[in-house]
Amino acid sequence: MTLDPSNPFAAPSDLPFAVPPFDRIRVEHYAPAFEAGMAEHLAEVDELLAQDLPAARFLDALESAGQLLGRAEAVFFNLVGTDADDDLRAVQAEFSPRLSAHHDAVRLDPRLVEKVRLLHSDPPADLDAEQVRLLDRLHRDAARSGALLDEAGQARLRELNEELSKLTTAFDVELLADTNDLAVRVERADDLDGLTPAELARAAAGDGDGFVLPLVLPTGQPVLESLRRREVRRRVHEASVQRGGRGGAHDTRAVLLRIAGLRAERAALLGFADHASWVVADETAGDVEAAVGMLRRLAPAAVANARREEAELTGLLHADGHDGPLQPWDWAYYAGRLRRERYAVDAEALKPWFELERVLVDGVFATATDLYGLTFTARPDVPVFSADVRAYEVADESGPLGLYLFDPYARESKRGGAWMSSFVEQSRLLGTRPVVVNCLNVPKPAEGDPALLTVDEVETLFHEFGHTLHGLLSDVHFPRFSGTSVPRDFVEFPSQVNEFWGFEPEVLARYARHVGTGEPLPAEAVAGLHAAREHGQGFSTTEYLAAALLDQAWHRVAPGTFDDAEPDDVGRFEAAALAQAGVALDTVPPRYRSSYFHHVFGGGYAAAYYSYVWSEVLDADTVEWFAENGGLRRENGDHFRRTVLSRGGSVDPLQAYREFRGRDARIEPLLRRRGLAGA
Repeated sequence: MTLDPSNPFAAPSDLPFAVPPFDRIRVEHYAPAFEAGMAEHLAEVDELLAQDLPAARFLDALESAGQLLGRAEAVFFNLVGTDADDDLRAVQAEFSPRLSAHHDAVRLDPRLVEKVRLLHSDPPADLDAEQVRLLDRLHRDAARSGALLDEAGQARLRELNEELSKLTTAFDVELLADTNDLAVRVERADDLDGLTPAELARAAAGDGDGFVLPLVLPTGQPVLESLRRREVRRRVHEASVQRGGRGGAHDTRAVLLRIAGLRAERAALLGFADHASWVVADETAGDVEAAVGMLRRLAPAAVANARREEAELTGLLHADGHDGPLQPWDWAYYAGRLRRERYAVDAEALKPWFELERVLVDGVFATATDLYGLTFTARPDVPVFSADVRAYEVADESGPLGLYLFDPYARESKRGGAWMSSFVEQSRLLGTRPVVVNCLNVPKPAEGDPALLTVDEVETLFHEFGHTLHGLLSDVHFPRFSGTSVPRDFVEFPSQVNEFWGFEPEVLARYARHVGTGEPLPAEAVAGLHAAREHGQGFSTTEYLAAALLDQAWHRVAPGTFDDAEPDDVGRFEAAALAQAGVALDTVPPRYRSSYFHHVFGGGYAAAYYSYVWSEVLDADTVEWFAENGGLRRENGDHFRRTVLSRGGSVDPLQAYREFRGRDARIEPLLRRRGLAGA
């Protein structure tokens, strides 16, 4: 099949950095691009396997194949998350399983598997280290993808992968719909006492009928810290935890049970005890016991800290004249009050010092300049996929490196949360430079008003830009190894390091200036902010560990476990898993409950949500290295860039860490950071 030359995907983009021509791409372009791309990819692989190429040329040709399909997939799957409508979702429902089947067909092609096996068994001496690593990766992928199964086994595997692709898409679609449907309507402005005038204006319903409080992805909703009326807080919390689990058209529970069951069957087919074992075997943790063992090691101390925090907050609740125990919808409100009273930190009062543009330019960008010599130049001439998106050319002393797209604002067509992704991967083989995007979900201010961030949103921006640096500073030959193409339990490491810089005193001093007066954040507020960030670690660690251990529980079941399960069994399974792990606190629900756990039932973190704290071991140890070596100095940044950020997946990640640190990471800095010395 030949693609019509007028289709925007028919040829590589001739725009700067090969950025996709978003202004010309329409929904009707995807289906023919996918059809032609799959056909072209198969033909390229056929032609490649018909030749007897030297190993190096074979690897280059294999990694160069499928570029038409890759261009279309990169744009499509990014926009499904950032700007989806019913038409785009219809294409997703049709093609996600077909694309999954196509990639299976390539990976499982017996001719390709045999070629890789022969080369891997006796690698030619002229291959360099990255080529040898690619051979090892291809061989490992083949085995993990079922290439060693018999014909019947491979057929069943393809069926499983195709159905799982459909189900994870369905989970995402229903979760987004239910999240929108469960936005909390409030009739009177008095019921929103505690919100600022700007927040109140944003909450005003478009139909003029009262006010609407939309929900965000995690369990804890940001407005709970501000809302003074306990009944309204209860309504918001209960709406949040109902998502996907209340019956009706958008219930996700039957879908997630089926996903967990099929994943267990697939793992058994591939020779693994369970899905978690299959996943973690390919991560730096190596085996499930190492990953889960660390979570369990941290849990008792985290829960003990959370109980101490709960007792303190209960005292504030009773002082307000409320009887009975602290409820989960009370925690953020009283924790916020405690921070204000004890540390003089009022999250709402601080927002004028965290204006989005200044945080981005004088905080995020300036820190990247200090550490890596990067410069950022606005490129309003480059087409973008939404009016909210801005483009920046990124360069260093050697010249242009890539393009950065920034998409900060929430919209109904955008999934919740925050993330980094790539439209174009860096590759010396393909001659491509990276085009990366950061997506946040900051409420969009009224026309003419500045966007003011919460402390958490500042942290998120620095975090996601850490992923961006991993993509922008990549310097690898094969696109497969570009940027963030590393194990899940390593990928969060660079982003968590960058997150830490956002609140270093010299960085804060640059960007934390009052939006109206330009005055710097007062010294006492800076001190309070640092003290407050150390407070509440019991809650934050426990809610995270609960979600990570819940993820592991879902993915450590045997095939058939959920064959006769009903939607209500989801809640019972979840409660039992949390109780067994010792993290079942009524006041500290998991960061994500099962029915809206996008990361593991709709995203790529199934059995790998533990990776955030696994990566934080590396992150805390790295921050300590920077402190020992003079802090945010260019020499330190260059060392981190050379040994870690530029390498992507082209080397073993723990080898890269050892080259950076001179030894393996130690857990003690993490325990000190999170107040878990007793762990």
